[in-house]
Amino acid sequence: MWVGIDVGTGGTRALLVNEAGRVLGSATAPHDEMRMQQPLWAEQEPVNWWDAAVTAIRAMLAQAAIDPAEIRGIGLSGQMHGLVLLDADGEVIRPSLIWCDQRSQPQVDFINNKVGAGKVLQWTANPVLTGFTLPKLLWVREHEPRNFERARHMLLPKDYLRYRLTGEFASEVSDASGTALFDVVGRRWSFEFMDALGLDRALLPAVYESTVISGKVSAEAARLTGLKAGTPVAGGGGDQASSAVGNGIVAPGIVSCTLGTSGVVFAHMEQVAYDPAGRVHTFCHAVPGKWHVMGVTQGAGLSLQWFRNQLAPGVAYSELTREAATSPAGSQGLYWLPYLMGERTPHLDAQARGGWIGLTARHNRGDLVRALIEGVCYSQLDCLEIVESLGVPVSSVRASGGGATSPFWRQVLADVLQRKVVTLETQEGSAYGAALIAMAGTGYASVPEVCGAVIREEASLDPQPSEAYQKGYQVYRALYPALKPLFSKM
Repeated sequence: MWVGIDVGTGGTRALLVNEAGRVLGSATAPHDEMRMQQPLWAEQEPVNWWDAAVTAIRAMLAQAAIDPAEIRGIGLSGQMHGLVLLDADGEVIRPSLIWCDQRSQPQVDFINNKVGAGKVLQWTANPVLTGFTLPKLLWVREHEPRNFERARHMLLPKDYLRYRLTGEFASEVSDASGTALFDVVGRRWSFEFMDALGLDRALLPAVYESTVISGKVSAEAARLTGLKAGTPVAGGGGDQASSAVGNGIVAPGIVSCTLGTSGVVFAHMEQVAYDPAGRVHTFCHAVPGKWHVMGVTQGAGLSLQWFRNQLAPGVAYSELTREAATSPAGSQGLYWLPYLMGERTPHLDAQARGGWIGLTARHNRGDLVRALIEGVCYSQLDCLEIVESLGVPVSSVRASGGGATSPFWRQVLADVLQRKVVTLETQEGSAYGAALIAMAGTGYASVPEVCGAVIREEASLDPQPSEAYQKGYQVYRALYPALKPLFSKM
């Protein structure tokens, strides 16, 4: 048996799988709400992630009712890009600036001016974005020099859990790719970049391929979690690479669309290729020696979550999508821009703002929700078109994440993308993928072999021709350029 642990934005999930890939037990423990002290800021407490992990692991073990000694390995996954700074004693210095924190545009500008955007692409295969870890680190150096001077270790969210589980300071290639400090082509830290910015190389943890065993559960972690001391912990993967493994995106042709807090279109690559404009990310895959490309919508499921929390408190998501289904395709001329936390693909604009365009007195709540779902799907089409432009084949799309649990949302996605949308028998995403990585890491088989043995398709939806979406997508694409000059004035 193997365990996968995923540090999400809303909570930490732990699950147990057997060699057939069946989930034997699972549990999720919630995190505290992310703190947004200013617009576009987003922080969480790493210690809260660990507390949630302890709770989730104990609940998973209790549900499965197994002897922890039977667990052969553990895989880790987590939200990417978050900055965790530890002092010489391994204590957290300040709250983590997480993936959707957008405060660091001045630091991005500083990097591009000092190093040069061309050199950045040469060293990392990606442009530096506000969501990435490096500009967050420079923000702390500039605005909190005392905290920066105390820093001895820089970790990503899942790697903080690794430290608490094993005492090891380590990461792996897929998550490290999202720091803006990683040579994605060479699969190593870009020490040249660190040196150019006057940063201490010693801040960086050891980095491994995702299936490599990075440590073993310590006696103290075993006491707290109920796991057996000495249980191997694999490198694991960033949440998107882990989710892709859980969805079987480990060979060319099949693309995943994960509709979580953010929305991600993800495709496997045998060789490195990247968009010269940097609109999509090219990262190392959790499959050793392979890469992936992904486009990101910052506010996918976040859009519907925001709507429910602020405008329809207490209403079930299923009720909101039921109302949306009563609205016609195109939402009676209403459009939603899902830029609640700026946007990555295709705009790379931290100042982009969300909103409805085309609102009239005729529109009702169902129209608002349908427009919201359609807007997120249009944004995912933006991602897919860029991925295809890199020569990546797309035969079908595997949908996962909270949004994909809605048949209505999946059908809209199929109709907008004009691709068959498939769902899998196991809809566990990143934690499941982390467990499969652990299976490969403990000698069971390679990652593709594991996926081929345990992942099973359950259902599919064929796209329906839709003139409304063809026309609607053209209007949607015209809205951002028209509004862009105004965003910086807001």
